[in-house]
Amino acid sequence: MTTRLLGRWARLLSRCPQASASAAHLQGPTAQPAQPLRSQVQIRSAVRPLCLGHGRAQEEEPNVTFKRTKLDMLVEKATTPQEVLQAWEDLGGSPNQAASCLSQLSRLVVGKGGADSADVLQDPRCVDLLETVNSQVSVIWNGTLVSLLRSLSNLGLTPSATVLRSLQTEALWRLRRLTYRQLSYLVDWASSRHSQGQGDEALTAAVLKQLELRWTELSDPRTVSTLMGRATQLSPFLMDKLEDKALELAEKFSAEDIRKVALALASQGRRAVPLLRALSYHLHQKPSSELKTPLLLDIAFAYGKLNFHQTQVFQRMAAELLPRLPEMSSTDVTRCSKSLAFLKWLHLPLFEGFAQHFQSNSEKYSTLQLCNLLMSFAKLNFQPSNREEFYRRVHEALEGSWQGLEPFLLADVVWSLCVLQQAKPEFIAALTDPDFQTKLSGGSPVRTENYRLKLLHIAASGQLESLGALGVHPTIHLPTIQAKAPSLTSLQSGLHTALQSLTSSCTTALRTDVNTVYGWTIDAELVVDSENKPVSLEKLVAPHLPGGGGSEQLPQGAHRLAFLAWEFPHFGSRSKDLLGRFAMQKRHLQLAGFLVVEVPYFEWLELKSDWQKVAYLKDKMGKAIAEDMAK
Repeated sequence: MTTRLLGRWARLLSRCPQASASAAHLQGPTAQPAQPLRSQVQIRSAVRPLCLGHGRAQEEEPNVTFKRTKLDMLVEKATTPQEVLQAWEDLGGSPNQAASCLSQLSRLVVGKGGADSADVLQDPRCVDLLETVNSQVSVIWNGTLVSLLRSLSNLGLTPSATVLRSLQTEALWRLRRLTYRQLSYLVDWASSRHSQGQGDEALTAAVLKQLELRWTELSDPRTVSTLMGRATQLSPFLMDKLEDKALELAEKFSAEDIRKVALALASQGRRAVPLLRALSYHLHQKPSSELKTPLLLDIAFAYGKLNFHQTQVFQRMAAELLPRLPEMSSTDVTRCSKSLAFLKWLHLPLFEGFAQHFQSNSEKYSTLQLCNLLMSFAKLNFQPSNREEFYRRVHEALEGSWQGLEPFLLADVVWSLCVLQQAKPEFIAALTDPDFQTKLSGGSPVRTENYRLKLLHIAASGQLESLGALGVHPTIHLPTIQAKAPSLTSLQSGLHTALQSLTSSCTTALRTDVNTVYGWTIDAELVVDSENKPVSLEKLVAPHLPGGGGSEQLPQGAHRLAFLAWEFPHFGSRSKDLLGRFAMQKRHLQLAGFLVVEVPYFEWLELKSDWQKVAYLKDKMGKAIAEDMAK
């Protein structure tokens, strides 16, 4: 206790001039032990006891006045590794200066592609730098220590090198004295090494634990984006806290920070809607100079992966990309069109620009890129204004390469061409061939069923749209998967109830959930006579059914009606236009002899009572029959 009191008194005397002056008269033999005790206290205070809490590392670093030396200036101005090594050989320096030299060496070697890294590491001067760092690793500053680990890894130093292991051990001992930003850079380095199979498990686990315990210290936007970029290594608890911090600091994010956070969320499938809205708002406020083309493409990809719709951001994106289309590569155009197709967002001028870009640079598009562009157009049911020239170039590009495509990709491309009504007879003949169908039988049952339906749609295009070659047999040999029947939506169940009320006088006049030979499912089927009264379906011929139905032909003047319930996902974003798949369904059913009665969700939701729904369906039926008779 006496020693502690004397130590505190000695520190107070050194800080208070008045107390020091008044105490000068009291100096005597009893006061002699105060001076050595003061120095002991100063030495001990520089070392952090383990019992202390998680204070900020700014308090741990000594208050040192940095004085630039000639070595520092020469290293900073060096443009080649040899200049750095020569400066160290001529002047020498402290361990911290040796670490700075190594960091500059790494930047210069990596800037030249890393070809000289082996020669640099074997240079005696570089070996002397490494030995200097290794011999006095305990005096290297925290920030320099963290950056040196990354620099030596980039320089090509093996994980088993003595100096690298010493630095890792020192970093492990100093974890509680590192700032949160330094911890984030350290875990970023450790994660990158771990992905290469060279990571230190103990160091990575300890850093992650410190990040979880000290997350309240996080106050830097760049640190948030850096950490979220390594989301695969972080625990769900820490990711939740990082999302909260990102939402709090979103106003301070640069456009690059927004890109990193959006990609991190997309890679983990974390659809944090409040955070995505905040990022979208602040991204929309950024000047055009910050919205580079790669950044916009990454944002489009992240939003497409998360199925997050933000119309203002999409419009700003289209406005920024339209003037840059001539400068964009075929990869950029393909990426952007694919992301916007996932979002079901059709911007006509931008997609017209994509089509024109292909026409002007068709020789620069690979077959895979062209396939992705066609699938994007088909999903959105987009037809270029100059469609003849566009599809002429498409078929020229596919002419010598389509047969070499992977079977599943070929099925997707031909199905997309059927949506766009541009499939050639030889395409359909190749895909309906039994030998080709066996190539699609592998994979999960869900995937097999998906491609079985696509082959049925392709065969229906050849049969109904006169695209099939002579002798093409539309039979599909892939087995039908007995999957669980999907549950009815509120729109479908309401439609069935209203139609049952409409046909209550004839219970056999209505079929629901009809699976056709064309691969399409009809929500409800109804046949009405010339007086618009329901007719029993039991004995009527039905060529659209697998069994063919009964044997009696439709009565004179009768009409076969197909009711299709169009849900919200069947339309493009912010649009009342059907997506390509459902536009082809409507077209095929019309060609098969049905009068299609469309029941979109936005009209059905306005009907409140049962009698309104029945009256709505009667009106729809009457209009469909009148239009057919007018033709």
